[in-house]
Formats: sequence, structure tokens, C-alpha cells
Amino acid sequence: MNLSQRPPRSPRVRLGGYVLLPRVLDKCRAEIAGTSGDYHYNCPMDRRFFEFAGLDHEALKAEVAKGGGDGEVLAWILTNRKNQHSDWEIAQWSAHREATAPSDNESRDFINQMVAQAGGATREDIATIFDYLDLDDYVTFGGKA
Repeated sequence: MNLSQRPPRSPRVRLGGYVLLPRVLDKCRAEIAGTSGDYHYNCPMDRRFFEFAGLDHEALKAEVAKGGGDGEVLAWILTNRKNQHSDWEIAQWSAHREATAPSDNESRDFINQMVAQAGGATREDIATIFDYLDLDDYVTFGGKA
């Protein structure tokens, strides 16, 4: 996983029903390999997953470092998470995260500036944080806004 050559998976991609988790795993694997580029494991967005699941980011990193695939890591997460949510609770949390827009003016201004820098100032379809992350990943690796 070399995140200086390609982005992590979209925050929309789900594993075990959790949005963000595949992206978190990509960034974790890249950090372990020393190839995280501009991406950061345990960033504020990642912490939303850790808080919801009730997982320690260092414990997950130690498990990922063992080299297991997504299915094996998910099995570990389901066994070791402190917050034993039902499938419908995970689905609701994931839907909420996917629809979340910046909630304060400072965050909205930041996202608007970042979208403008990515060349998407006239894009009306960039409304949520996930929309922005997908656009940023696309533009960072050569796409046009």
C-alpha cells in the first residue's frame, strides 16, 4: 500500500457495515510500510471510527502489522471492540457519517477553500465531508475537478 502513488479507498466503502474502515486500514498499512505520503493514520476522521467501535488505534495497528487481510482484521475488530453495536446501529452510524457536512462555519470555510483549491469552486455537488475527500483524492492523483 503506497499512498504516494494512489489514494486509500473512499470513505464510503464499507467493511462489516462500517464506512471509513477500509480507508483506515489502507492508511494504517501504509503507515506501517512507511508509504503514507500525505495521508495520516488516526486523523480526526479515523478517530470517529475508533470512538464509535470502541477501539484503540494502536491496538488495531498492532493487529494490522501481523499482515492479515481485511476479513481477518474485521474478525479481530468484531471480537475486540468495546462497543458491541448491532448491525442496524452500525448501518445508522455509517449513513450518518456518509451524509455529514461540516457543522460549523470554520469547518465549512475550510472545506470550501479546499474544494476551490482542487478546482471545484463551481461544483454544487460537493456538500459532505465524504464528497470532499473523494474529490481531493481524485484531484491529488491527476483527475480534474
